[in-house]
Amino acid sequence: MSRLCVDRFTVISRIIAVLVSYTLLITPVWAAPSSSLGTVVYADRAHVGAARTSVGATVFSGDRLSTEQSGSVQVRAGAARLLLSGASIATLFQEDANPAATLTLGSATFSTANSNAFALHVASAVIRPNTNQPTIGRVTVLNPKELIVKSTRGSLSIAVEDDVRDIPEGAAYRIVLDPNAADPQGPRGAGSKGYGGSPMKAAKSRFVWFAVAATGVVTVFGFTEVFESAARP
Repeated sequence: MSRLCVDRFTVISRIIAVLVSYTLLITPVWAAPSSSLGTVVYADRAHVGAARTSVGATVFSGDRLSTEQSGSVQVRAGAARLLLSGASIATLFQEDANPAATLTLGSATFSTANSNAFALHVASAVIRPNTNQPTIGRVTVLNPKELIVKSTRGSLSIAVEDDVRDIPEGAAYRIVLDPNAADPQGPRGAGSKGYGGSPMKAAKSRFVWFAVAATGVVTVFGFTEVFESAARP
């Protein structure tokens, strides 16, 4: 009888030891918090997910930012800032350990202090700074396959797969993705004069672009702080 009790105790002890070891192995995985991507520095009728956000809120990779019709939100993420205008939606994520976002609706303005600071995705297009100089760019989604990209300061790079082109400072282009799917019309429709110029194609074109008038004033609220911070030791 005593031997049976000892055997049971031994078995139970081993089971407990295995459970404790397993718990120690998996606890760090469960407890590890998601690394923050940035901080909200301005918010007016803006949301992170379904909740209204405010200045000082931390944002994480995978967070969905949205603004109401007359709202706005600005996020600081390392050496970059992202500003969403009214009625806009973007999802934040990390790309090669750097901040990035996918814009699905509306307009976004971003500023960077170096070429790796940020990348903005729209469908199959990726827009990023072209140099390590301070850069400000603005992107507006017209529909799932059309967007307008403007460089306000510095030059931008737009890439769709292996089709990569530069947008110089002060220039703006209407981008039409997947041009082989349909014959794109001019910026104001077929038969109109448009904004000045025929579409330009590369040899292996993944998109076509039309030069458009770079009108309008881009909001640069607080963007100079990004450039100043990058210059500090």
